[in-house]
Amino acid sequence: MTLQFKDSFWGVDFISNIGYETIIQRLSDGRRTCKDMEELLKMRASAEEKYGKDLVTIARKAGGLYEICTLKTSFDEMKTQIENVGNLHIQLSSLLKDEVKRMEQFRERQKEQRKKFEVIMEKVQKTKVSLYKKTIESKRFYEQRCKEADEAEQTAEKMGSAPTATPKQVDKMNNKSKQCREAAEEAEKQYISNVEQLDRIRQEWESTHVSTCEMFQQQEEDRITVLRNALWVHCNHLSMQCVKDDECYDDVRKTLEKCDIITDNNYFVEMKSTGSTPSAPIEYKNFYEGDARADKNGSAGFVGVMKRFSNLLQGNCSSGSKLSINEPVAQPTGEPSEGVYASIPGYHASQLSSEEYKAIYDYVAQGEDELSVSAGDVVVVIDQGEDGWWMVQRNGLAGLVPGSYLAKE
Repeated sequence: MTLQFKDSFWGVDFISNIGYETIIQRLSDGRRTCKDMEELLKMRASAEEKYGKDLVTIARKAGGLYEICTLKTSFDEMKTQIENVGNLHIQLSSLLKDEVKRMEQFRERQKEQRKKFEVIMEKVQKTKVSLYKKTIESKRFYEQRCKEADEAEQTAEKMGSAPTATPKQVDKMNNKSKQCREAAEEAEKQYISNVEQLDRIRQEWESTHVSTCEMFQQQEEDRITVLRNALWVHCNHLSMQCVKDDECYDDVRKTLEKCDIITDNNYFVEMKSTGSTPSAPIEYKNFYEGDARADKNGSAGFVGVMKRFSNLLQGNCSSGSKLSINEPVAQPTGEPSEGVYASIPGYHASQLSSEEYKAIYDYVAQGEDELSVSAGDVVVVIDQGEDGWWMVQRNGLAGLVPGSYLAKE
């Protein structure tokens, strides 16, 4: 059962307006609640906008540029979805701001409607109070005249029966009594007229009060409905935001499911591998042992130490002239001498390595004992020096080349 404002807000006192004032206070409190709701939505919109912008900033500054393969994909997806979530919160902020505008417009519409009825109600109330005061005053005046008429009649009656009263005195008193009665009757007419006017204005006030109560009750119903719906929609927005956030993060989880430790490590090994075997250990070699002396005097020893003894090499040719390392190597015509460096300028073909390598970079010789090569040239590696310089031969020319510039054919 719905209780009606028009049946519940009357006053006992004729000129009291307490019921209307109570309803007005309720409407004022409701208007304040609307403003509170608007402020709540504004603050929430501001918070959502700031949070969204912060998320976008975080996503764009997150880094992760040095990661590789599947984990990089997952990390990039996380940044993307964080930015998406930030944009969704910014969109939510816009929705909340729109809701604030609708709330303000609703509040202003109610204010305009209420103002019209307030003006009418205040005018009728003012008229009723004024006429009530006038009626009460006319009542007092009427009662006073009635008392005066009664007193004059009693005095005239007494004087008429008094033996000492003269006819003239009796006539004078009767005239006065008559005048007082006429004044009382005139006051009565005015009093009755005021009462009738007051009753008409009372009926008008009651009618206005009823219509005002009905309109105010409708406004309250509309206000409660709008506020309830606004809160409901706000909760729906927040719930949908949570769902959208979870959908974004679910995309990240899907990429994380594809993140594979073995795949990432294999990718790193394939891209950055530096070799499959460790470097050879440094072995001790006795200078006086035959093998070591033979290595020193033979072609193998020559190519390993060419970089360090280039000056000696140029001074030990059998002809006594300087031999450039880049000149064609003469083949020996006889048995090599047994001197320590006698066999350096020439070496037997049987002592050469036949491993072919391809130059992967251009190299320009920096000294007479070095050999210039271009990327793609195929050379024969004679010796791989431990110091990183390899003795190679190409087109009849021999010289040192950095080993890192060569790759096995």
